[in-house]
Amino acid sequence: MKFLTKPWLKRSNWLLLALGVLGLPTLAAAEGLSISAGDTAFIFLTTTLVMLMTPALGLFYGGMVRQKNVLGTIMQSFIAVGFISLQWALIGYSLSFGHSHHGIIGGLNFFGLAGVGQAPNLDYAATIPHLLFMLFQCMFAVITPALISGAFAERFKFSTFVVFILLWATVVYDPIAHWVWGTGGWLRQMGLLDFAGGTVVHISAGMAALAAALMVGKRKLPPSATILPHNMTMVLLGTALLWFGWFGFNSGSALAANGVAMSAFVATNFGGASAMVVWMLLEWIIRGKPTALGAASGAIAGLAAITPGSGFVSPLNAIIIGAIASPMCFYAIQFKNKYNYDDTLDAFGVHGISGIWGTLATGLFASVTVNPAGANGLFYGNAKQLWIQGFGALVIAVFSLVATYIILKALDLIMGMRLADHEETIGLDLTQHGEAGYHM
Repeated sequence: MKFLTKPWLKRSNWLLLALGVLGLPTLAAAEGLSISAGDTAFIFLTTTLVMLMTPALGLFYGGMVRQKNVLGTIMQSFIAVGFISLQWALIGYSLSFGHSHHGIIGGLNFFGLAGVGQAPNLDYAATIPHLLFMLFQCMFAVITPALISGAFAERFKFSTFVVFILLWATVVYDPIAHWVWGTGGWLRQMGLLDFAGGTVVHISAGMAALAAALMVGKRKLPPSATILPHNMTMVLLGTALLWFGWFGFNSGSALAANGVAMSAFVATNFGGASAMVVWMLLEWIIRGKPTALGAASGAIAGLAAITPGSGFVSPLNAIIIGAIASPMCFYAIQFKNKYNYDDTLDAFGVHGISGIWGTLATGLFASVTVNPAGANGLFYGNAKQLWIQGFGALVIAVFSLVATYIILKALDLIMGMRLADHEETIGLDLTQHGEAGYHM
């Protein structure tokens, strides 16, 4: 994410006036600073859109599992909103965006949101309240560990999952967010471009998903079993809500209601659209019929791929990025059969691969004519940017893979990761929550 600032406005705005009428303190006014009502309203809206994405992910994942696991799968996404929000307020935000320690990790100056108030923060968002910037970033932190759950769906203990996402957010997500987005972060200083989370969200979650799939092991299934999604209408509803929320995910990362935000908004739509169409065409040609699951998978692949470059590339290049993402992810998913690992809902095959491609594509297609605060990519005369993007993607991929392996290994020794065989047969819903997703 490129943090775009603008000169302070000289007059009070309607937001400050409203706060004054309500008797609420206006720290920005007290310090001689001003808040843009338009930017604040825009980021307020995009924050709510990004929040919607996590329960939408639960619907997307929940429809793809068997009926006996639908509630447990949705819960793995839904509860992230609660647990990670609290982790973010206590320590996560400070580790991600606090004063930098050698570019590696943020300090504890924002511990418990100390000093995070109504006034803007010049380092990150100069025209909106610091509290709003914090909450916008919180929603990114919430959805990222939820993405990982797709790798071990239908077989992971709920108690271990709760501990895992808290540890993973602290040990993996927060440092990576600081490297890429935090003031003084070493990858940000190097010039890595990641407008809305290709590295921080999709590569980190995708590689963690690969580590988890390998660590947890395959589901207990009969040798000839074919597992199909139990509710494709739920999958499509989840996809639609994710796409809707993704507009806020990407355009809000401009942190202002400006031209770059609108460019990211448009690129988001075209990246997802082109990937969806290409995936369907691939299925049509190879398998004879286009499927709803393929359309949904393609859309998510394209949306993930355009995320890092959404604020740096033109609409036409967004179409190209999405179109290339589909065959990459389509064939990457086939690898799990060849190499015999069970990434249940293709978290690595879609998010990991798309994140890597999108990060590299930013190094190819980025242009300062789209975003003067960015950089040109290889196709616009700057070969160095592609090297920076590749290096950043590699570092984050390796770090997430190794750190996730260590976390899961420790949790397996202390708590155990997998359901017992009889619990896996009964399903997550009854064994982990004492409820059923459906009563028919």
